[in-house]
Amino acid sequence: MNSRVHVVIVEDEEGNRDSYARALSKLGWEVTAFAAAEPAIEYLREHRDVVLVITDLLLPGADGLGVLDAAREMDPDLGVLMITGHGSVESAVDAMKRGADDFLTKPVDLFVLRTRASAVVEKRLLRRRVTELESRLAEKFGRIVGRSKAMEALFRQMEMVAPTRSNVLVVGESGTGKELVANALHENSPRRDGPFLPINCAAIPAEILESELFGHERGAFTGTSSRKVGRFELAHGGTLFLDEIGDLPVDMQVKLLRVLEQREFMRVGGTETIKVDIRLIAATNQDLETAVERGRFRSDLYYRLKVVTLRIPPLRERREDIPLLAEHFLATLGRENGRPGMRFSTEAMRALLAHRWEGNVRELRNLVESLIVLCAGDEIRLQDRPDPYRGAAGDPEPTAATEPLPAGGQPAGRDAEPFLEIPQGATMEEIERQAILNALKRTGGNRTQAAEMLAIGLRTLQRKLKEYRLAGKVAEG
Repeated sequence: MNSRVHVVIVEDEEGNRDSYARALSKLGWEVTAFAAAEPAIEYLREHRDVVLVITDLLLPGADGLGVLDAAREMDPDLGVLMITGHGSVESAVDAMKRGADDFLTKPVDLFVLRTRASAVVEKRLLRRRVTELESRLAEKFGRIVGRSKAMEALFRQMEMVAPTRSNVLVVGESGTGKELVANALHENSPRRDGPFLPINCAAIPAEILESELFGHERGAFTGTSSRKVGRFELAHGGTLFLDEIGDLPVDMQVKLLRVLEQREFMRVGGTETIKVDIRLIAATNQDLETAVERGRFRSDLYYRLKVVTLRIPPLRERREDIPLLAEHFLATLGRENGRPGMRFSTEAMRALLAHRWEGNVRELRNLVESLIVLCAGDEIRLQDRPDPYRGAAGDPEPTAATEPLPAGGQPAGRDAEPFLEIPQGATMEEIERQAILNALKRTGGNRTQAAEMLAIGLRTLQRKLKEYRLAGKVAEG
């Protein structure tokens, strides 16, 4: 532990307060002590560097549980250690359920105090480092919207890969954002000041693809009256992104392999060898291993390209990102189309969550833009969806037999909003996450009431909020 660890002690008995402070100061920690809850809570609001609060349960005025609740609301990663008398163990257990990390009974053994406090601080500092890392990753790759576990794993891989010069193969279904990933790798690399040049191998006819990549000399083809500089030459000092590399003709695969191995090429019709310094990022929505087995893609080029492979998950595998993406597109595209301030109704957002999204993020973006342009009001409703996004026979009205049950197990009335609708194919994590969000919405963000509604302990709810990274959203909303 280092001197930057800042601890707050709340204890009304002066002798205990001083002994706790001396014991923890010996660890090299900065200790601030208070005799009552109110000034301690005010101090915590102004000093966000505090890592641990040690508070007596029984205090004049507001008690230790008030300190606990305030600390948890201000910072879910703030450690809390409760101290209680022998006759108040049940209250200490209750404090644990409400989110305290640990408790000690009086008289406090100072060695045990240091040991338990150190364990809490170590755990909390680790969580803060993880949170800071995630925030840093979000800053680096801010153009790529996603906070799901799958996307966070991708961001961590990208952070490791970006500073290197290794070739990268980005794989993912159409519409997942492969070019965004390639661009983000370039922007976070030492080549960021150089050019980033994309080219879609599937969109250019085979007979002119070689010229696009390598350029040509005057007179190389009938009607060519001037020299053309190709993408490899233009990308010198930067990054060349070859999208849909699986559609590259076999004869071009041979030429590409030679450039990657020797870092030089000649323009079509030329005799001069041109050396280039580029980083190559390729992308495909095809299974290149199968293409290699079937002789449609060279194995030597495949292994040269896949020095590092990054897989972008399809949208159906990260459904928790759908509301985030939808709101992002609604805000950005709404401003671009002169319609800021639009919003989704609850039912419309549920419909977005239930859709399979075969076209992935691109399909979602296009739908949101269509809704912005065609929706008459400021709220996008269920009936505003285009026909392809409606059920075969429309959306049936819920019945008593199919209506979801709210907390307590009583069927919702016809006018009541369902507590939870489960999209087909949703995972248990997605269902649990949505149930927590719904409970917090219904209770106005009151975590104790939400825990009761969900029939779980408050500490379990606190843990789930951190696990699903909802704490910040709850605080904001």
